[in-house]
Amino acid sequence: MSSSEALAQLAEERVDHRFKGLPPDAEGLTVGELAAQRRNLFAETDGFTTPVLALSAERLEHNLALMETYAARHGLAFAPHGKTSMAPQLFHRQIEHGAWGVTLAVPHQVRVARAFGIQRVFLANELVDASALRWIAGELAADPGFRFVCYVDSVRGAELMDAALRGSARPVDVVVELGAGEGARTGVRTEEDARAVADAVAGTETLRLVGVAGYEAQVPGADPELVRAWLDRLVALAVEFDKAGRFAGAGEIIVSAGGSEWFDAVADVFAAVPGLSLPVLKLLRSGAYVSHDDVHYSRLTPFNRVPEEGALEPAFRLWAQVVSRPSADQAFVNAGKRDAAYDLDLPVAQVVRRDGTEHPADGIEVTALSDQHLWLRTVPGADVGVGDWIGLGLSHPCTAFDKWQLIPVAEADGTVVDYIRTFF
Repeated sequence: MSSSEALAQLAEERVDHRFKGLPPDAEGLTVGELAAQRRNLFAETDGFTTPVLALSAERLEHNLALMETYAARHGLAFAPHGKTSMAPQLFHRQIEHGAWGVTLAVPHQVRVARAFGIQRVFLANELVDASALRWIAGELAADPGFRFVCYVDSVRGAELMDAALRGSARPVDVVVELGAGEGARTGVRTEEDARAVADAVAGTETLRLVGVAGYEAQVPGADPELVRAWLDRLVALAVEFDKAGRFAGAGEIIVSAGGSEWFDAVADVFAAVPGLSLPVLKLLRSGAYVSHDDVHYSRLTPFNRVPEEGALEPAFRLWAQVVSRPSADQAFVNAGKRDAAYDLDLPVAQVVRRDGTEHPADGIEVTALSDQHLWLRTVPGADVGVGDWIGLGLSHPCTAFDKWQLIPVAEADGTVVDYIRTFF
């Protein structure tokens, strides 16, 4: 099945009880039919129920275009991390906006991407699951156009990969992951360890070393100086490996880093990568940009340091309804941990909507979440009452997307023009 056919099938899925927030009277319509009706998120007659998470159509497009421009301006290839959204529709929009491919983390996510025709996958993890490796080998054998690259960060990992892949038609491309320091996450801790892993890869016929990679946000106590020092180590490792002939047969050399907090440092350091014996694919992997957020990434985005390059815009808003106002300093809405990201920061009350008009959520603070309730503290005179809709900003896109299987995409006036299907 082609990618266009797979995406078209999403529009044929029937709307039913699985999908939170959608109009009850849409039961039985296809997603495509519901989208064609262009219902309004806020019109009582159009039937959306609370809580409901919505993506801004305009802000989503703005963020996609901004990162496309940023990567091109800095000579970077871009493989945004798909674990953020796990939404094939967004994967394809990212590719339409210039992405080289999609970064993923675990085998299930790769299966989703392949089901929707993604041709280039960068797996930012060492893959040692024999069943998954055999499946990858089958995908590579069946599709000459499929490019797959994954981390390797241990001799044992290389041995396990080799054992699972023996007899495969094509070798699996791997990059040595350089850890960000003692106490960081995955990756080799020293250059000596990196050489040992590269030696192990060279001793197989099933693996092909094509580059080096890592994740700079894991640098302990990360600041601009420390992050750049680690990135310099990563580049130096690529240069050393190239001089030693370790990338023979690779076709191109991948040097990859870049989460959503330090991609300006990545762009700066990668701009100075020296000429190597093969073309260099400088691969950025930031993922949270697609929706951005209202707290964590709004505070940490590199665009705060380089405002002349533009600004991402928070695209998510969670709408919930006030269902209780038991005291002058308390109110409760009907959304909670099942609906809102809360692992990094609490949601932020932004607007109150009543009778078709909105006003700022002044004097309203989110203080806690229960499973299905969100606690609000209200100052004297705060203008909020039972039945009002509260528009909430969220922190951390990765744990916002994963609570919703079908997300309305709404224009500024509330007209819903599309629905994004997620696969977690």
